[in-house]
Amino acid sequence: MPQPDVLVIDEVGYLSYSNRHADLLFELVSRKYGVASTVVTTNRPFAEWHEVFPNAACVISLVDRLVHRAEVVVIEGESYRVKEARKRAEQRTKKRSAAKAEKKTS
Repeated sequence: MPQPDVLVIDEVGYLSYSNRHADLLFELVSRKYGVASTVVTTNRPFAEWHEVFPNAACVISLVDRLVHRAEVVVIEGESYRVKEARKRAEQRTKKRSAAKAEKKTS
């Protein structure tokens, strides 16, 4: 059976992990360790992962596997989703203002 060349784990930290789920994630990362590339996205720094994973030993081992021979890229700035939501809100406000102005002139 073909194995994927890349494992992508998106949004780590969005939800907390139970012990069982943390163990399964560690097992998955361990199986792919050294065999396939792993991409992890998260909005939490490693220092906050103890809040996501209930077992400190699991966190240490998981982070150890992920950062060994890794490139950690930190992207700081506003989320593109927040930017898009703000733009949509501004557009709605402009439309409402224009509609109110048109009503006043008619």
